[in-house]
Amino acid sequence: MSGRRKALLVAVLLVLGIQLVPVSRENPPAVAPISVPDDVQVVLENSCNDCHSNLTVWPWYSRVAPVSWLVYRDVKEGRDELNFSEWGEYSDRRRSRKLEEIEEKVADKEMPLKLYVRLHPGAALSVADAETLIEWSRVERQAMEEAPAE
Repeated sequence: MSGRRKALLVAVLLVLGIQLVPVSRENPPAVAPISVPDDVQVVLENSCNDCHSNLTVWPWYSRVAPVSWLVYRDVKEGRDELNFSEWGEYSDRRRSRKLEEIEEKVADKEMPLKLYVRLHPGAALSVADAETLIEWSRVERQAMEEAPAE
């Protein structure tokens, strides 16, 4: 067997072998999901929930290593940073901070991530979508600031 064939065989066996490394594609139950107006909900579903909720739709490539490892890592990091399925568990201070971050990241076009949009073109925020999220986050923060302290 030639050196090239051996290298190819090793590569194929390696690719097959890494498929045995399990990756969780769990969607835990939503413990305290966010309640938002319908127009905001549509934007969250189209552009945010795959990484920032427990409602992730796991694409076919999330089942193929090593890409599955990257998708899992991105979803875990996204949920750790902001999870709309746990929004009601956040303190008022944390919610206010997250609303401010949403406003900033959407306005600066940092979210959704460019790579995610390349793979999911329907997740791209239109100008109207971005305005919807920004206005919602401003209104929510203002309402929180004006609410009487408990």
